[in-house]
Amino acid sequence: MKINKADVIWNYAATILRVASYALLLPFILRTMPAEMVGVWSVFMAINSFAALLDLGFSPSFTRNITYIFSGVKALKVTGFHAEDADKSVDYGLLKGIIAAMKWFYLRMSLILFFLLATLGTFYLWTVLKNYKGPQTEIYAAWAVLCVICTYTIYTQYLDCLLQGKGMVKRSKQIVIAGQSVYLLIAAVFIMSDFGLLAIVSAQAISVIIIRVLVSKSFFTDEIRSALKAVVPRPRKEVLQAIYPNAIKIGLTWIGAFVIQKSSILAGSLYLPLEDIASYGITIQLISMIANFSTIYTSTYTPKIVQLRVAKDDAAIKEVYLKGQLVLLFTYIAGGAAILFLGKWGLQLIGSKTELMEFALIALTLIIAFLESNHGVAAGILLTNNEVPFFKASLAAAAVTITLLYAMLYIFNMGLWAMVLAPGIAQLYNNWRWPYELYRQLNISRRDMGKVVKHRIKAIR
Repeated sequence: MKINKADVIWNYAATILRVASYALLLPFILRTMPAEMVGVWSVFMAINSFAALLDLGFSPSFTRNITYIFSGVKALKVTGFHAEDADKSVDYGLLKGIIAAMKWFYLRMSLILFFLLATLGTFYLWTVLKNYKGPQTEIYAAWAVLCVICTYTIYTQYLDCLLQGKGMVKRSKQIVIAGQSVYLLIAAVFIMSDFGLLAIVSAQAISVIIIRVLVSKSFFTDEIRSALKAVVPRPRKEVLQAIYPNAIKIGLTWIGAFVIQKSSILAGSLYLPLEDIASYGITIQLISMIANFSTIYTSTYTPKIVQLRVAKDDAAIKEVYLKGQLVLLFTYIAGGAAILFLGKWGLQLIGSKTELMEFALIALTLIIAFLESNHGVAAGILLTNNEVPFFKASLAAAAVTITLLYAMLYIFNMGLWAMVLAPGIAQLYNNWRWPYELYRQLNISRRDMGKVVKHRIKAIR
């Protein structure tokens, strides 16, 4: 499996285009939509994130096990992997079995998701819109499209698992660029035609369909189709039994992460003005751009790290991780300074009807986001060992988040400060524990970090 700088560059290019699409559309959105509709849009994005929870943690588990298969593993295990049996050949019977298991699983999850969105999701949206002053027909039409595209996305999730698991990072990012370009073009035309929220979700739907078709064609080459056709698949039950224990733990971790990251906006939107929710949502979106850029280097090499785990090459994993840490730190410093000192000026320049949060709140949110990204990278690398040590801590942090939100929002009336502080305080344990655990596991010292810093300085010179 070859992953190199070209894969990293394509990953950056895809992320830049995704961010650029958002940045290019943002002036149109903020100029044409009232603050209340921007607030509804923020709620849509939070609900869209909820849809990913129906994956139940199977996506990274499927992806990781597909990488094991392409690394030569001949049998899947609940914990760890059969590294001693690994060679360079691919067991297509095992691959065919995991494909059948993924299709079976995601079909059922997509049906459950559609039911939840159509019932509970619609009721929640109706509750949020009770005090909405504008026309609601457009919002409900956009909601209907969103329900369908979220369902289709989860139904076809197995295609992303296959491409990522095979280590085709460059190809996957090229496809993302193609799909994102279509999204940008269609969304821009529709927004200028005054379709509002419907423009955004319709463009998203078309983009997702194009991406899925291209992913399928990229993975299922004539060679792979012939190889799969010639073998008998491993029993679906056998595959799922090996995968589901860790997948469930990851799913619980995802639920915890969703509660920590999204409960603020979902709870706040019921009790705070939509204008405040819009300010919070726009600020979080800008900081999320920084978070996405900060972890690109490490995430690009994730399939390679899985392969290095099979080869028991901790020294190479350490090098990838430490280089990624430098990228993480630099990205937050540069991006954070831009938002703090240029963000409000930028919104005024485009005539935005929505403002960012106050300076102190933005600074605090940046610190919390940095700590979240830092421990998230460490947890992701720990996961490549096919173990999930952090799921209990994630659930505990979620419970603390809900408790603090209730106290800060409903008892102490802390407003936006509650939405920022509650998840930040709840994550303090995770912030130090998982980076520390990875440092211990890989035997990382200050000297190791110093070597990487010196090497990067020499490379720049």
